[in-house]
Amino acid sequence: MLDFSKVLVVSRSQINRIVVSRIIEQGGLKPVAESPETAPAALTTLVPGTVVLDGGPENSDCDAVLAGVASIRGVAGKASPTVIFLSNRTGTQESLGLPRTVDYVVAKPITPERLQQIIERLKHSSRSIPAPEAG
Repeated sequence: MLDFSKVLVVSRSQINRIVVSRIIEQGGLKPVAESPETAPAALTTLVPGTVVLDGGPENSDCDAVLAGVASIRGVAGKASPTVIFLSNRTGTQESLGLPRTVDYVVAKPITPERLQQIIERLKHSSRSIPAPEAG
């Protein structure tokens, strides 16, 4: 089940995982940090509301994770989890040649101001989603 309070943070760089996780914590959400190698397995037990992917130098470090997110979206039939892509280049999902699975592109260097705006927007939009009925 989709958990909007959790954010999967994926990066080869441990420093970037820590920086992004702290920004997410400041936004009131719970980060789960993984490397690109361990993240696909994490997605089998955790379905976060948001996934933050650090594309690395060539924007390809997280290709396997993007495939996993696309699979989850296909099963759920929704545009969740939301994908935030951290890129070394400025541009849009289309101009950078990224898959349609990417919802937001944030250019590096990673700063709280750049990432926090998106996190806040996502928090507010997830509140408008009705909670599942118990039964």
